[in-house]
Amino acid sequence: MPIRSDTGVLPGLEPLLRQALSAPDYAAGAGAGSIDRPRLAPVPLVPEVRLLMAEDAIVLWARLEAAAGHVLPPPFWASAWSGGQGLARYILDHPDTVAGCHVLDVASGSGLVAIAAAIAGAAKVTANDIDSYSIAAIDANAHANGVELTVSSSDLLDGDADGVDVVLAGDALYHPAVAARMLPFLARVSAKGARVLVGDPDRGHLAHDWLERVATYEVPMSGTPEDAQLHRTSVLKPRRD
Repeated sequence: MPIRSDTGVLPGLEPLLRQALSAPDYAAGAGAGSIDRPRLAPVPLVPEVRLLMAEDAIVLWARLEAAAGHVLPPPFWASAWSGGQGLARYILDHPDTVAGCHVLDVASGSGLVAIAAAIAGAAKVTANDIDSYSIAAIDANAHANGVELTVSSSDLLDGDADGVDVVLAGDALYHPAVAARMLPFLARVSAKGARVLVGDPDRGHLAHDWLERVATYEVPMSGTPEDAQLHRTSVLKPRRD
């Protein structure tokens, strides 16, 4: 499969993705591999979806930085974050939220939420992330799950997602600085009439007076060290007064 990126060659990543997709455990999503590379496996709360995930994202990060010869952003795309898992679960359990719609998944990471939207019957799904490594991983994960996604590496948070019916944000409020830009963006999108759904394990950066909880899930934990003690995640939407 071709590995796409808006910024050209991504040192060290393409062979890892190709190897993971061609491994003997590709179909079953089982088996163990080296901790410094991703492998295809079912997502704990969303077993309908398989993702290329790292057993140890920190070790994978070190490997990719060594290949690149410079500092890289953390490989958030190599884990199934709990907020994204909850949002993906909600979408698959409530396909009417996205069916027939143009969907934008912001801070897409691995593409989990975007893939769930495509499976649930969205007419078009755009997976957006500013990390070029994430864009390549999203393409690989879409291929592994047999869905078609449009990918975008543009920073969209100063806009209002014009022309989009549904905006999804799974675990996109993981840092105060990110939340400070993401929440106004989501508010503008909602004000224009688009549906907004947020998946978050209550990292403390939510505007609880603006968003209301529509579902809560217990997530079988694996993956990012940041999530080690976060077993519960919620799906929220803007309040309509």
